[in-house]
Amino acid sequence: MVIELFCNCYPNKIDHYLFKSKMKVMNWAESKKKAMKFLRLEKSLSQNSVSAYLNDINKLISFLEENYPTVTPETVKLALLRKFVEWMNDKGVSPRTQARTISGIKSFYKFLLIEEVVENDPTTLLESPKIGRKLPDVLTDREINLLIDSIDLNKPEGLRNKAILETLYSCGLRVSELVNLRLSNLHFEQEFIKIAGKGEKERLVPISKRAIDDIRKYIVNYRRKLKIDKLSENILFLNRRGRKLSRVMIFTIIKNLAEKIKLEKSISPHTFRHSFASALVKGGADLRAVQEMLGHESILTTEIYTHLDKEFLKETVNKFHPRS
Repeated sequence: MVIELFCNCYPNKIDHYLFKSKMKVMNWAESKKKAMKFLRLEKSLSQNSVSAYLNDINKLISFLEENYPTVTPETVKLALLRKFVEWMNDKGVSPRTQARTISGIKSFYKFLLIEEVVENDPTTLLESPKIGRKLPDVLTDREINLLIDSIDLNKPEGLRNKAILETLYSCGLRVSELVNLRLSNLHFEQEFIKIAGKGEKERLVPISKRAIDDIRKYIVNYRRKLKIDKLSENILFLNRRGRKLSRVMIFTIIKNLAEKIKLEKSISPHTFRHSFASALVKGGADLRAVQEMLGHESILTTEIYTHLDKEFLKETVNKFHPRS
């Protein structure tokens, strides 16, 4: 009767009391562990994405351990987070990295709110620094050919490396998608490959006849001669020990080739993805089709490639502006 009366007279207070009684108390280690499990199992994020979120949270923990060692996840307030942003500034962290870190911490606290570890989300009013959009470097078709032609095909891994570069440029893959490409996802008769992208979202991407030819040569003359590790039997691109190539190895292959031809641009596997998209947009491809092939969630991400093509921009103004 007393509780009923209290509920009727003070509904907000009793709700708050009941909520507080249900709240879970976690330290930073427990919170991180549960958040990582949530990201992997519920959100289906890759290990690389999960590691990136973990790094964001670790930055906040480092700041707190250094300055406020008694603060727990549920006692963090907005004012403290603003001090954390100032701390990153003092450490010389770039605005772009700060924005990425704040985004990761916001995701972390959304999870804690769902888990009822916190009653309110302290990151709601936390602002990210303003950052401009940086246009990515791209390679011309001539530069792509120079890189591929510089591969020594007399070396055992030469055919593999040529097939890797042709596949990157032909399909616009992320490096993680390339190293995880499976034999069972090659549909050469239809000239398509199936890709497991971010969040395990699958998409079909056309593949060029040139890339298909190079992959077949690599399989016959290199891959079939390897003693293949059981865990890598369905993986397309392998190292000489018959295991899946690492992302770092792909970076190293491309870096060495760039140095060999004295390329002045700083490039990575992702440069081939940018070059693929830029070439399509420059050739007049529909932006929605490019978005689909790249596996972008938002077309706003794809639109950056229209800014790489000055002729495209001039043609758009000449065609649609009344003063042209």
